[in-house]
Amino acid sequence: MTNPAIRHHPHRGIPPFRAEFYASLTARSDVLFELADAVLCSDGPVKSLVGLSLVGEHRRGHGGLYAAVARGRIDSDRLREALASVPLPRAVDGRLVLAVDITCWLRPAAHTSPERILCHTYGRGKDQHIPVPGWPYSIVCALEPGRSSWTAPLDARRLAPGDDTATVTARQLRDLVERLIAVDQWQPGDPDILIVADAGYDAPRLAFLLRDLPVQVLARLRSDRVMRRPVPPRRPHTQGRPPRHGGEFVFGKPDTWGTPDVETLTDTRLYGTALARSWNRLYPKLTHRSSWAAADGALPIVEGTVIRLDISHLPSGATPKPVWLWWSGTDATTADTDRLWQTYLRRFDIEHTFPLFKQTLGWTCPKIRTPEAADRWTWLVLAAYTQLRLARPLAADRHHPWEKPSSPDRLTPARVRRDFRHIPPHTTCPARAPKPSRPGTGRPPGQKNTWPTPRHDVHTSTRHHPAKRQQKKPTASRPRRTS
Repeated sequence: MTNPAIRHHPHRGIPPFRAEFYASLTARSDVLFELADAVLCSDGPVKSLVGLSLVGEHRRGHGGLYAAVARGRIDSDRLREALASVPLPRAVDGRLVLAVDITCWLRPAAHTSPERILCHTYGRGKDQHIPVPGWPYSIVCALEPGRSSWTAPLDARRLAPGDDTATVTARQLRDLVERLIAVDQWQPGDPDILIVADAGYDAPRLAFLLRDLPVQVLARLRSDRVMRRPVPPRRPHTQGRPPRHGGEFVFGKPDTWGTPDVETLTDTRLYGTALARSWNRLYPKLTHRSSWAAADGALPIVEGTVIRLDISHLPSGATPKPVWLWWSGTDATTADTDRLWQTYLRRFDIEHTFPLFKQTLGWTCPKIRTPEAADRWTWLVLAAYTQLRLARPLAADRHHPWEKPSSPDRLTPARVRRDFRHIPPHTTCPARAPKPSRPGTGRPPGQKNTWPTPRHDVHTSTRHHPAKRQQKKPTASRPRRTS
């Protein structure tokens, strides 16, 4: 059971969370706990795993550090419950907003590491989308309402070879929402939890799989999508089978849009004038392909609201492009339309969390061989970041002489990390002192390794099966239409 003090005493969240985090470490707990403290208290970004053994908070040697990452054990279910029990940021109306995205731990040269998948990377080699072998992780974070680089990571799951992204994400979100309800983060009468995703997710499928939970799905759509309208009322004495779908709503053809149900105009500081238009009860025409191939009988009709956002300019000076959004709710009002597109822009806060994991906390720096060790290290990084967020109101600004001072309520995660070792609640360390030991004899000098490490192939995603021959694309250009 999670410590109740985490819920009922938010201002005392660091010691209870540290105690619960230590309790979730079931094997080599002392080394793993001090390793997380070394991530938080090291000077500068984490560059290597062995370098953490030189930090004063890590009292063990480098051999025990590697052994803990390779053969330690973490009760991930208990740690997930501890992450869900800490105070979470909420929107202005008290709503929980969850952002889900996939980030990859690239391992292109790790030929002895199993379960690697070809991960799509962006902007590598003259803006080319090059697939690189690695371990993709689906991470869910709670978003803050204002302009901030802080998020609250709640869950992380590695995608194994053969996993369907929509199915794994739906299962992950279902478990998380049920966990939030169990720890009283959501109670009957509260606004529905809003799940925000990017264009890589099948938003109607997520909404269909989570239809029995108090959640709403908001996701971006590609600009070549085609939606369908509801079937108009059937006229009397009309013969033949009644139609199942209405007229088309083609994103690339403005003459098919019609009059929007809601239209708002907002002046923003970064984007100038923002024009938002929404159309009610639009849905994609589903077919027995892709993730719906195994569905039996007639496919469902998942209605929602389509929102188009047009802005006058971008801060970078580039030409702005329209943004299409799909919301699983219907009958959106003017306030709902403005709230939804502003909430989607807050989804980019998760893009600040991922570089912090990789570049500052050293998530992808260790050359770990097994995916189980990668999962173990990932949970340590999430627990370390959560301690930074809980220490946020207690940290002081220790800026460099060439940096501008920052107010206590505007400290970034990197600024809070500089002062973490000076925060008084950090002095309570549940880890036990190390015992004196002697290193093992190891392999005798001059004897070769007779047990070579097996090598593993790189797997492809379920969308591109290696056994199927890819069809050659036609040379003639055709407009793209996806339903």
